[in-house]
Amino acid sequence: MADKLIIFDTTLRDGEQSPGASMTKDEKLRIARQLERLRVDVIEAGFAASSNGDFEAVRAIADVIKESVVCSLARANDRDIARAAEALKSAARSRIHTFIATSELHMEKKLRMSREQVLEQAKLSIRFARNLCEDIEFSPEDGYRSDPDFLCRVIEAVIVEGATTINVPDTVGYGIPELYGNFIKMLRERVPNSDKAVWSVHCHNDLGMAVANSLAGVKIGGARQIECTINGLGERAGNCSLEEVVMAVRTRRDHFGLDVGIDTTQIVPASRLVSQTTGFIVQPNKAVVGANAFAHASGIHQDGVLKARDTYEIMRAEDVGWSANKIVLGKLSGRNAFKQRLQELGIELESEADVNAAFARFKDLADRKSDIFDEDIIALVGDESVTHEQETYRLLSLEQQSATGERPHAKVAFAVGETEFHAESEGNGPVDASLKAIESKLKSGAEMLLYSVNAITSGSTESQGEVTVRLQHGGRVVNGVGADPDIVVASAKAYLSALNKLHSKNERVAAQG
Repeated sequence: MADKLIIFDTTLRDGEQSPGASMTKDEKLRIARQLERLRVDVIEAGFAASSNGDFEAVRAIADVIKESVVCSLARANDRDIARAAEALKSAARSRIHTFIATSELHMEKKLRMSREQVLEQAKLSIRFARNLCEDIEFSPEDGYRSDPDFLCRVIEAVIVEGATTINVPDTVGYGIPELYGNFIKMLRERVPNSDKAVWSVHCHNDLGMAVANSLAGVKIGGARQIECTINGLGERAGNCSLEEVVMAVRTRRDHFGLDVGIDTTQIVPASRLVSQTTGFIVQPNKAVVGANAFAHASGIHQDGVLKARDTYEIMRAEDVGWSANKIVLGKLSGRNAFKQRLQELGIELESEADVNAAFARFKDLADRKSDIFDEDIIALVGDESVTHEQETYRLLSLEQQSATGERPHAKVAFAVGETEFHAESEGNGPVDASLKAIESKLKSGAEMLLYSVNAITSGSTESQGEVTVRLQHGGRVVNGVGADPDIVVASAKAYLSALNKLHSKNERVAAQG
């Protein structure tokens, strides 16, 4: 009987630490539901003590998720742990994940604590957490760069106190697969009570080896939990990709001898949802979920695949959720068909009024675009995911003129709360003119860090354009995403979306890496 590999998804916590990737509560709920549909074992819903917004998001996810374990991160102190427990109170199955740094560099420069102080704090935090929750995970932050003797002492002590999962993070992506795998193996062999806890790996991708390191931690080190994110989302170079480790273990079961409980047909829908929610576009050649992952351009390859798919395909596209039949709805489709498709895509709107509003936007899009794809629907709903209470800035109309040899000109009407503004400007192009017109009235002072355009569906000039705008102001970095068949309109929507997020007062606190 093969061992079970636990998949711990931290898209909503560590993935959200990507600059500009922060999500609203409704967006987090939508992704959490998709993660449950994907059958991930553990959903790390957030860092409840970091802000009121994150607390409410964790609590909302705990309310609705029934199959997966819902987890909240907490620093190794009573306040954070109590806050996590409070947010998780309604969860069918809950976990508190607490951490403290154990490397000399982090203890000296960041914590300014001695080894003995860190050891004592780790023990006290687990002891306190065990009074509030039975399922406790402990992470020695920067564990891979920690002194092995000290790390063994800490791990042994927290298992004695009741930690049920021990996670050894490669916080800065420093590991090499063979070395990291042997490091986990050494810890398990040296810690006397190592068999009393599940061992976990959490690897960052700074050297491009997060997936390889995680798999080495499992194969060589004997870990039985991998912490990962959809699309490898995460701060700096990102985290271990869920889709890659799952399909590696599933495809090479002959080597790993492990079972995963993931419904792999939900991988591509999860990837699309996370990408369109955060604005982080999936590169075409990305393993498993990239647009070219199952494309064959070489004549030799095409000939081979036509004769026998396994000549050049080690996985089937449909096994991970790719479908040849992508067209789902058109302008003659009714409300019930639209509502059913929302449910199939994992999109649950709060009220019938929200469904009606989304259907009205769908009909408007269908009048301009003959074929409506799944990606269009996800973008359509995501484009209006901010509630009217949070939506300070709204695009009303846009008119632009552009001709060869003439300077582009744009007129924009938008609302700020209940007040309507009209502005116009010239620019280097129609997008530049439109955004300058908006800025001429708002004078936000925000710096644009990124402007990106992506076709939501491929193969047609009729495709909706999805625009991502990343803005920075006052130390905050946010992403705004807008979609429309008109790229200029999508750009204005994305810019105003980013300004809405900047306008939000929800502050965030950096968490564990």
